[in-house]
Amino acid sequence: MSEDDGLPAQEDRTAIEPDEAIEEVVAESDEDLAVVVEKPRAQRAIDTLEDAGVYDPDRSVRSYGEGYVSIPVTAVPETVEFREVVRQVGEPRLRTLADHLRERGWGVDEIDRAPSSWAVIGSVVLVEIGDPPRPSEVGEALLDLHGEADTVLQRHGIAGEHRKPDVSVLAGEGDTETIHTEHGTRYALDLAEVMFSPGNKDERSKMGEVVAKDEAVLDMFAGIGYFTLPMARAGASVTAVERNPTAFQYLLENARLNDVTDRVQPYRADCRDVVAGVSADRVVMGYYDAYEYLDSALEALEEGGIVHLHEATPADLVFERPIDRLEAAAADRGRSIDVLETRRVKTYSEGVEHAVVDARVD
Repeated sequence: MSEDDGLPAQEDRTAIEPDEAIEEVVAESDEDLAVVVEKPRAQRAIDTLEDAGVYDPDRSVRSYGEGYVSIPVTAVPETVEFREVVRQVGEPRLRTLADHLRERGWGVDEIDRAPSSWAVIGSVVLVEIGDPPRPSEVGEALLDLHGEADTVLQRHGIAGEHRKPDVSVLAGEGDTETIHTEHGTRYALDLAEVMFSPGNKDERSKMGEVVAKDEAVLDMFAGIGYFTLPMARAGASVTAVERNPTAFQYLLENARLNDVTDRVQPYRADCRDVVAGVSADRVVMGYYDAYEYLDSALEALEEGGIVHLHEATPADLVFERPIDRLEAAAADRGRSIDVLETRRVKTYSEGVEHAVVDARVD
């Protein structure tokens, strides 16, 4: 190919054909391999490559021509569709945000004021910026660090009855709609309209592992399908209730996106207005004030069924308070609970933990 083909100079542009040619190059230099995929599929491909154990985090995802990226791998993957395999050459990856800011001339004191954590959600980097000296440079550095992303959003907080996120564009194209992939589950969402908590990733995955095929589940606060989708993909039949109209539309879209419309019964309603017609083997209460709805949850839950109660709990009351609330609600209905598991999901705010109690209710 010529230098006018639109491909970046740091890539070796020679595609490696499958079979013998791939094996020859792998033997020669495995650590330089990268697969070329369409940019909109980049985050989904990275997730799959990580699951397969062949994603190389020591090198950068780089732009590759118009609309493509090259993703570094340690071996040619069998689980990801790609356009071609190439060698990456050039400087090693700058591993941290501090590396990129240092290249921009930031001093030690300035770097200390930069954010220490952020999340890549689909093609969007979501960050709480704090008080750095040059916020726009932080945004540009985050885009350099994460080549699969095209927008950086500054997160200011959550507000209103429907917990709408307050965000502003810090760098990039400014497109807040994206598709995020976790453990094979795809979430379409608009990060300027609906919330998405990166810290709940393990909890979302767990819900897809604990359900049984054909189990009847009530998801009382479904949102865009955070827990509904992995459970439905695992074969459960999920009654998913969400009253936020924007989140509900994404719930419908995501059921189609994940091919589970036959296993999701969506309701745009207050969950208390739905439970009378529901008989559930499992109830998921993924809302910080979910304890206020325990009477409705227990009305729907069959004897011997399991409830997953989420709560934002003061650290000195974890797990005492949610268990006490669950025991009291069960006793009011002449029922008893057996606590199966307790866990901390993440820190909600200073001195407050996001806790979950799993219990069988007899």
